[in-house]
Amino acid sequence: MRIAILERQTYGEDVSFEAFSKYGQVDVYSLRTDEPILDRLENVDVVLSNKFPMNQTTLSSSVKLILQTGTGYNNIDVEYCKKKGIAVCNVAGYSTQSVAQHTFALALSLLEHLQEYDTMVKNHFYSNSGVFSIFTPYFSELSEKTWGIIGLGTIGKEVAKIANAFGCKVIYYSTSGKNTNTEYEKVDLDTLLKESDVLSLHAALTDKDVHLINKETLKKMKPSAILINVARGPFVNESDLVEALDEGYIAGAGLDVMEKEPLPLDSPLLKIKNPNRLILTPHMAWGSKEARTRLIDELLLNLDAYLEGKRRNRIV
Repeated sequence: MRIAILERQTYGEDVSFEAFSKYGQVDVYSLRTDEPILDRLENVDVVLSNKFPMNQTTLSSSVKLILQTGTGYNNIDVEYCKKKGIAVCNVAGYSTQSVAQHTFALALSLLEHLQEYDTMVKNHFYSNSGVFSIFTPYFSELSEKTWGIIGLGTIGKEVAKIANAFGCKVIYYSTSGKNTNTEYEKVDLDTLLKESDVLSLHAALTDKDVHLINKETLKKMKPSAILINVARGPFVNESDLVEALDEGYIAGAGLDVMEKEPLPLDSPLLKIKNPNRLILTPHMAWGSKEARTRLIDELLLNLDAYLEGKRRNRIV
């Protein structure tokens, strides 16, 4: 068997794909390429891919199995794979704890103005202040605040559980309208926007939800509210968000995902007047070492199941 691992550096050098070598020859490739992907997949039986398009143009006739190295599979032409008898498996649930943890890292950093306080100490302002405690900018507790969630799936429910532990009231909005969870209060979008002190996004993106967070919806939020997006970048109109932060429609935002990745140098997010109101991280919420290790373990289990003629995490 011949296996091709694409986009190797996206998984981090601290995790190993060595276990795949027991199945046969393993070819490892980086993101950048001067050769067509089709050439890389010639005579390959199994391909591991995340963002590279898997379709008629890129898939060689030898490919029998695509191991998608994540949950979403927008990059895969599912109908073409069905037509050609190419099996497709994805991985779900491996990053729940990692994404939930990063959600709170962003929210708490913004809520407690940690960047500003850190600078205050390191630039000697605190040392020269003559007082042992400084409380400006003011910060509040999460306890008794309302935490709003868009997308109460696996990650959304983990965030809700943690928010509850902080003493928050949790409400949620279902973008599909199909979620019937009764553990937390389901509300319409306007109610969610108006009542949330922290609003975090965890839903799958559909065409109708592109720029769900825009100038109009941001103006409905509390001036003290914080927005967190660890779902998909296109949920948020970035120009509108920068205006909302600069004009004080909301107090802060933390984004781990952007409309274009990596972030373009001309992005409006890099032109915000008060950068302390915005925290940006490079799409890394999913990627604790433990999560990336679980991902590889799940890929191996998917491959074993396929070889044994079993269906496990099968899309096709």
